[in-house]
Amino acid sequence: MYNVLKKFNNKTYSGMRVGGSHRWNYLNGKWYETKKEPDKWNFKFNSIKTRITPAPINSGASINTKYHWYIIADQIATKIDNNSYMTVMEGVKFKIGHKRPYWKTFSYNYPDQPSYKERIIQILEKILADLKTN
Repeated sequence: MYNVLKKFNNKTYSGMRVGGSHRWNYLNGKWYETKKEPDKWNFKFNSIKTRITPAPINSGASINTKYHWYIIADQIATKIDNNSYMTVMEGVKFKIGHKRPYWKTFSYNYPDQPSYKERIIQILEKILADLKTN
């Protein structure tokens, strides 16, 4: 069922149905950040995520499939002692593209697909329009 084509708001897609959800554990996550300006930091997060409940048999993407996401989030970090912060992050993630195990590159590099840059611009313009109207 995962790879069956589906429709949502006149857009064809595959993968998890709209409205489905996952819960993940990020047990050994590493967060790296560098202050670039008074109010701007660059960060990188690395982790292996694991399902809280096992995937159904014969479901989901093939092993070595890659997904490229663009994340927009709010983070609240509360200092709890000299060396620790409680971090809560909430946001949205958008699929930029994917790469099946037998493909040479990500989907956005193929003809007739929006490029990486075009996709990011679409997302940011929609977020900005939504912020202005809500």
